[in-house]
Amino acid sequence: MTIPHDFKRTEAMALDLSWLNHIHVNKAAADRRAASLANRRSVKKEYQAAWLVKAIGLIDLTTLSGDDTPGRVERLCMKAMRPLRSDLVEALGVSNVTTGAVCVYHEMIKPAVQVLQGRLPIAAVSTGFPAGLTSMETKVREIELSVAAGATEIDIVITRQHVLTGNWQALYDEMLAYRKACGEAHVKAILATGDLVTLENVAKASWVCMMAGADFIKTSTGKEGVNATIPVSLVMVRAIREFYEQTGFKIGYKPAGGVGTAKGALQYMTVMKEELGNDWLEPHLFRIGASSLLTDIERQLEHYVTGNYSAAHRHAQP
Repeated sequence: MTIPHDFKRTEAMALDLSWLNHIHVNKAAADRRAASLANRRSVKKEYQAAWLVKAIGLIDLTTLSGDDTPGRVERLCMKAMRPLRSDLVEALGVSNVTTGAVCVYHEMIKPAVQVLQGRLPIAAVSTGFPAGLTSMETKVREIELSVAAGATEIDIVITRQHVLTGNWQALYDEMLAYRKACGEAHVKAILATGDLVTLENVAKASWVCMMAGADFIKTSTGKEGVNATIPVSLVMVRAIREFYEQTGFKIGYKPAGGVGTAKGALQYMTVMKEELGNDWLEPHLFRIGASSLLTDIERQLEHYVTGNYSAAHRHAQP
């Protein structure tokens, strides 16, 4: 991941509850805006191919299964470094295409490090993922161990009860401790938006995590009943936009869970371009957490090159 030399990493600031008091979300308006994005005509032909190649570089290629093995993670990392077949790369006239990162459990960091050798970021889920219901001491130590093992990004999960009970100070203190434990590793705050009940809760949790120094805010673990959605994404990216206007810090965004099609990826990219601008279409500010998305993108690109769709099993998968 190349970060612009003039990019300022966010810094933690004091919790200011006055920024939360003005938050009100018009759910009907958010739903209308989301519907307009979903129903508009997508980019076509060579423009769609270019957007999809761009999308590959935004993917956190993920495996978070109970039956993960070192061999599976090694294959995942090889796919992350060479996400497209060589004939498609040649036909499209592209080079140096990789995913944005790989995302694994702590125990799978070692095989990822051995394969990637610093060529791509390694993100590790942490802090009692996915429920986050372990002791604070355990959560902080888990982060420290993952960073020591070679993770350069940490995807933490917040304690949902802090949001549901309106205990913003507790959420802020928690996020602040996570940021400190990460050190130079960038931290993505998973809000588990499907558990937060209201869009106002989503907006307020976004603000608190950003004030406490989160580098990214992320929708979901992928394990909730409802994961990434366009209305939730609109609320979160608009919080990012307002935070930038207020502080000058650019916070990243990561939808995760349920983004499995090329069409879906294009919708999220459209949200980022229209709501935040082209600066947020780069991997240091936008990622898509996914496991199956890459396969569908590769199928769509093969259709663009050959005119034929192939079965998903014809494309290499970890």
